[in-house]
Amino acid sequence: MLPPKPPRTAIRRQLEKSREIATGRRDSFVRETYRLGRRAARRKAREWFDQYPKAAYWTQVESWRVLDGDVIEFTMRRLPTAD
Repeated sequence: MLPPKPPRTAIRRQLEKSREIATGRRDSFVRETYRLGRRAARRKAREWFDQYPKAAYWTQVESWRVLDGDVIEFTMRRLPTAD
């Protein structure tokens, strides 16, 4: 007789935990990823830097890449609060 299967929620939690460890994403940064046209992408990044100043929130463009049609996919990162 086979042992009972664990609940899916438990499996999901364990997978998320192992992925966090593997990717090093166990930090407290807030991240948001966008896919915008070049001009809109610049405006959105500027909004982040204006709203969350780099000196206080460590705001930065964490990664970016150019997709077809001059669309920019980028991830913004910041601390949740300033000290």
